Amino acid sequence: MKVLFLTKYPRDGASSRYRVYQYLPYLEAAGIAYRVQPFMTPAMYRAINRRGAAPAKALHTGCAVLRRAAAVLGAGSYDLVFLQRECLPFGTPWLERALRRRAPLIFDYDDALFLFKPSTHTPLADALKRPQRIIEIFRLADCVLAGNSWLCARAAEHGADARTFHVAEDLQRYTPRPAPRGDGPLVLGWLGSPSTEKYLDAIREPLRALCRRHERLRLRIVGGGHFSDPEIPVEHVPWHLDTEVAQLHTFDIGLMPLPLEEWSLGKSGGKARTYMAVGLPAVCTGIGFNCELINDGETGFLVREPQEWQAVLQRLIEDPGLRARVGAAARRTVEARFSLQQQGPRFVEILREVAARGRRH
Repeated sequence: MKVLFLTKYPRDGASSRYRVYQYLPYLEAAGIAYRVQPFMTPAMYRAINRRGAAPAKALHTGCAVLRRAAAVLGAGSYDLVFLQRECLPFGTPWLERALRRRAPLIFDYDDALFLFKPSTHTPLADALKRPQRIIEIFRLADCVLAGNSWLCARAAEHGADARTFHVAEDLQRYTPRPAPRGDGPLVLGWLGSPSTEKYLDAIREPLRALCRRHERLRLRIVGGGHFSDPEIPVEHVPWHLDTEVAQLHTFDIGLMPLPLEEWSLGKSGGKARTYMAVGLPAVCTGIGFNCELINDGETGFLVREPQEWQAVLQRLIEDPGLRARVGAAARRTVEARFSLQQQGPRFVEILREVAARGRRH
């Protein structure tokens, strides 16, 4: 059996890493051959996450389109194609139509791609976006894997054979955070990409109030680079795959603010689940899958209004025992529901099933 994985990002991109790359050892163990062809090279991924440089981004994109078209043309030699997000981030689904004629197709998505969302760093690309093409991709695919139940339901509404496949955490990689020493700063941590750092604006006022009250408080942002405030001690740390876990271990509390809008219903709890995997108490906007992931007050905290953010963070700042209890319970939840060691074999089963069904057809 041979599988072609068409991902959007290289390994550094969290979406592709979580939805494809971390499962590759399970394919190897099952004797399944594969090839991974990311739309973005590592250089393109770094460029896209920076402001400006439109000519360089356009050149990267042109090369990426040619590489992707070549991969689609050669897809007929595979038993299955696993498409992680769309073939191209713009235009009509002409490559997906070509894929469907060549091999059985799984379409995997973990965001509300059928809704328009303006680009943070490449506004020119917005004019080329066609969110409604995702509906046609649902119908083209032999199977749709969705990152949460809301996304699964949206695909099923349009006739797709859809199933929920939750994001998994590698618990051998994401080890529990060591007990804090207690003599350093107290760190509110945020881990993500420059495109989602803007959501911290929603909790700017609660953070200001807390920092005025607690001199030891720090906001550590890993993977952002732009958020700043004269009243909030902010530390920006570059994200690297090799240092990600070590940086998470410096957090005392994990933050996951989201906008109260339909787009957030498509989020699959990635930040919160990663915080939970290392035994951190996560404070998250109470919307969408976060409400399924977290048992409020026991395995994390769900808040919506600024005053709720401030009140919950105040409790956690003042009560290290509460932080430890909630963090430990959060880790147990991930062990029971979202471990890679459980999801890996299931991923292989789905690939085999769809490939076999496609051969019969």
